[in-house]
Amino acid sequence: MKHEHQDTTFAVAAGLSVPTRAIDITAIRAAGPGGQNVNKVSSAVQLRFDIHAAGLPEPLRERLLALHDRRITRDGIVIIKAQRYRRQERNIEDACERLRALIRLAMPVPRPRRATRPSRGAQERRLTHKTVRGKIKSLRKPVNPQDD
Repeated sequence: MKHEHQDTTFAVAAGLSVPTRAIDITAIRAAGPGGQNVNKVSSAVQLRFDIHAAGLPEPLRERLLALHDRRITRDGIVIIKAQRYRRQERNIEDACERLRALIRLAMPVPRPRRATRPSRGAQERRLTHKTVRGKIKSLRKPVNPQDD
């Protein structure tokens, strides 16, 4: 059972929207408690989103794939299963909001790292710590009676 979208774009953030053809929502049976009704009603939804067919900007697509999120397959398809609510409409909204959150997570451009050197104080503290640790370890040696 497929869910059809009324609009042709899916708003992710200000200035960024995704065509709905890249999103596939399927109704599935929910797992967990619910008695006999859970076996009859398909209230859970599975959202599948193809990152490559979505028309996302290339840098955003690369950052999204670099997230290494367990919901993203090797083929670049995001699979979100929503079964939190009893109503299918609420689960669809929940799955779409979780997709928005995932895409927003990859939106900020990471600042480039600038190489820095440790300060003189940090180097001195490191060397002091090394000598203290070395002295502690030298105390672990067995005592040699001939050294007295």
